[in-house]
Parts: sequence; C-alpha cells; structure tokens
Amino acid sequence: MIDFFLESYKNAPLWHIILEFLVFVFGILSVWFAKKENIWVYPTGLIATVISVYLLYIAGYIGDMIINAYFSVMSIYGWYMWSKGATVEDNLPITRTNSNEKIIGAALFVVTIFVVFGIYKYFDYEIKYDNYVDMISSGIFFAGMWYMARKKIENWTLWIIGDIIVVPLYAYRGLGMLSLQYLIFTILAISAYLEWRRILDSKKQQS
Repeated sequence: MIDFFLESYKNAPLWHIILEFLVFVFGILSVWFAKKENIWVYPTGLIATVISVYLLYIAGYIGDMIINAYFSVMSIYGWYMWSKGATVEDNLPITRTNSNEKIIGAALFVVTIFVVFGIYKYFDYEIKYDNYVDMISSGIFFAGMWYMARKKIENWTLWIIGDIIVVPLYAYRGLGMLSLQYLIFTILAISAYLEWRRILDSKKQQS
C-alpha cells in the first residue's frame, strides 16, 4: 500500500510534491473547520483550491481544475455569507434545504456535467471513462459547495457521496496523496454530518 502511494511521486519534482502536500494539509483543515462551523473553513480552503487549480491544470484534468476554480470563488462567497452578523449567534444558522433549494442543487448538478463536458470538447481533450466519473463528481461537488455556503446540512450528504467516488478515481490516476486526502474527507464529512444533525436536533428541542 505504501509503495502504491509513493510510486507515483518517484519522478515528480520536489516543488510539485510540496504543493500537493500543502493542498493535503489545508484541505483537511478546511473540512475540520467546516465541521466546527468555524469561518476558517474558507481561508484554509481557498489556499487548497487555488493550489489545486494550478496542479490540475498541469496534469491536464480540466474537470477537476474547473471545480477547484469554482471552489475558490464559492469560498469567497461562503466567507461573506458566514461572516454576516456581529456575533456567532447572529451568523448564518444550520438549516435544511427547502424545495426551491433542492431544485437549485439538482440544476447545478446537471448544468455542471454539461459545462464540463462542453469544455472537454471545446479544448479537444480525449474523453476517457475516468473523465465521465470526473464530470459526475464535479456536479455533486458544485451543488455541495453551494449548500455549504448557505449552511445546509445536505452539503455533507453530497460531500460524502462525492468523496467516495473520487477516492478510487484519484488512486487510478496515480494521485495517491489526493486519494488519501479524500478518504480522510469522507470520514470527516460523516462525522460533520452527525455533528450538524445533532445541532439541528438540539435547536428543534429548544424551540
């Protein structure tokens, strides 16, 4: 198992490994802060996604690059949404999605798949089987990031599904560190969902 993760980095330049390690660390920190409803989810996540955009561009994974660029933009939006209010109590509360938000999430999922597919076609990239998986996971993450910015508990459900999909995807592509990162993301997302649900349940009991 160790050899599998290290093999893909045997001929990689040191700066590449350092950048990927920074993505690994700041990405995990971001999910941890999200679980705790801590606004540092966004600055740490922004560092991870901006570096990822560069690394994925070099690797030629357009779908993943686009989603990380979107994450960067949504991190700024989410940072603004979470920071509204003078105190923690005034800030955006955890809620569930309503019918309209579910429709928006589904629309984001479908539109993202078509947009990523269109970009692959536009740049004349060969679309392989793993790229189709990439398109689906991109759609899931696009909707999940929008839900997270609005503190909807369903964001964790989408993160869990998306993470489970991309763990083997990145392993297949030889990106061992990213595959391990998303495995950790899956565990953290499950834990975060349970914690946010506990917060929601406690608010219901108080009301």
